[in-house]
This record gives sequence, C-alpha cells and structure tokens, in this order.
Amino acid sequence: MSPVVPPGPDGRHGPHLFVADLERPELTPADRHHLERVLRLRAGDDLTVGDGDGRWRMVRFAHPLDVAGPILQAPPLSPQLTVAVALTKGDKPELAVQKLTELGVDEVLLFSADRSVVRWDATKRERNLARLRQIARAAAEQSRRVRLPRVDLVDGLAAVVERHPTVVRADRGGTAPGLGAATVAVGPEGGWSEAERALVPAAVALGGPVLRAETAAVTAGALLAALRLGIVSSDV
Repeated sequence: MSPVVPPGPDGRHGPHLFVADLERPELTPADRHHLERVLRLRAGDDLTVGDGDGRWRMVRFAHPLDVAGPILQAPPLSPQLTVAVALTKGDKPELAVQKLTELGVDEVLLFSADRSVVRWDATKRERNLARLRQIARAAAEQSRRVRLPRVDLVDGLAAVVERHPTVVRADRGGTAPGLGAATVAVGPEGGWSEAERALVPAAVALGGPVLRAETAAVTAGALLAALRLGIVSSDV
C-alpha cells in the first residue's frame, strides 16, 4: 500500500506533469518539448509526475525518465467541492475553469441557464469540452495538484440538481457560504429565471457588489476552498 502523505509536490521538486502510467512514466512529445525548449530542463533535473487521481512520484529528466522516488498517495480533501457555472460569451468559461482548478475545486459543471445567451450545439459541445478539460489539466500541472478536477457539461440547472441535490445558487440576499452546501451554482449575466429560483430556493451571497459571472464563479470557489482548508471559519 502506498504511504499517505500531505497534499502533493511543491516547487522545490521542479515542474509537475501528468502521465498515463506511474510505474513506467513516459512524457508525451508535447510535454517533452515544453520541458526542454520552454522550461530549459536538462538531464538529471528533478520533476514530479502524477496520475491525476492522487498518486504521484519524483523522477529525473532523462530519455526515458529516471524514477527517483516511490509512488505516493495524497488523501482526498473533504467535502468535495463543486462549482456549476452557466455558459457565458467569449473565453469566460475558460477563465472560470482555469481559476477554479487552481483553487482546488474538485468538479466544475458548465450548464445552459434559462437566460444564457450562449448555446453549444453537438459539435461545439465536444470541441469546447475537450478544450476546457485541457485547460484544467494545464492549470492542475501549474498549481501542482495531484487530482485532476472533473469538468463536464450538463443540460440546464435541473441536471445540476440531479447530480447534487443540495446545490445552492449564488444570489444577492443569500446567506453566508458554508461547507454544508459544498455545491454552488452561478447564473448567467442575465440572472436567474423565476423557474430556476424555484428549482433551487436556497441561496448564498458572494459579496455586496454585482459580480460578473466568471468573477462570481471564482469567488465561490475561493470561499469554499478557504473554508475547507480552515483558512477562514464559518458557523454555517
């Protein structure tokens, strides 16, 4: 059994990447090019590799990689944090996924709200979801996470509720966020419809000013992550 250790690697061990097989770790051509040409790693330099599911180990840069430490297992944090984000225009979903990954959120759900202007057809859905998952992977490597977040697209707020019955919506006038409601849904820039408010009556407030959708998503993730880590406390 792998030993249980604290969250994962830090910057002292060099870059962090994900590989398909920790027993015999191999870099993709793109990862090797990035390490050699962008980060300027040389033979013998330290780095860490993970499987995206909490397991990781130290290696040294070589052709092939030189294993330099045992496979370690980082325990999952509890509770699991989910932020559901309504689709918005431009690169805002990409920004939300990137920052929520860096904050340590375990799951990011994208959904079309009643007042969402953006609608992805089947082709856009597949292409954009693949893009968002790649962004999450790069952000997880940059932030040295050992678990990749789940990134998915669901059909409306009702589908979020189906997955997470205790979801609360971010809205002005709500109560303070707390870990008793570890799934927060953030609406589009046009706000929630009355049907959506009825579907998810419980609400949490994220601040006094009116926030953009992507700002609200990141704020929700930051508050939940800080509560889970004990950086801030709540009586909720």
